[in-house]
Parts: sequence; structure tokens; C-alpha cells
Amino acid sequence: MGEIFAGLPWWVKWIAVPVIALVVFGSVIASVVGFVIGLLFKVLVFVALVGGLIYVVRKFMSSSSSRGDW
Repeated sequence: MGEIFAGLPWWVKWIAVPVIALVVFGSVIASVVGFVIGLLFKVLVFVALVGGLIYVVRKFMSSSSSRGDW
């Protein structure tokens, strides 16, 4: 592979080849990035919901135990 690129100008290696790769694989890259961002969003929502649930349960347990009903 190095011999193929050795005789080419710099702009072919650093501009033309990446542009062609983006055109050919652009949809694949976009779908992978979209999947990863969607997964991270779902993980953040999950963490926020679990954290909120833990907060509500602890708040409820501390208020019910302070009344001395048990």
C-alpha cells in the first residue's frame, strides 16, 4: 500500500482519498454515529430515572421513619 501512495501528490493522499472514503462509507459512518449517540442518550435517561427513583425512595423512607409510625 505504501508503494501505491509513494508516487502520488500530497493532496491525493490527504484530500482526495478521505473525501472518496466519506462519500462511499458516509451512510455507514452516519448510522454508526447515530446509533452510538442514541445509545448514550438512552443510558443517560436510564441513569437519571434510576437516580430520581432512589432519591424519591430515600426521601419517602426518611420522612416516614421520622414520624415514628412503625
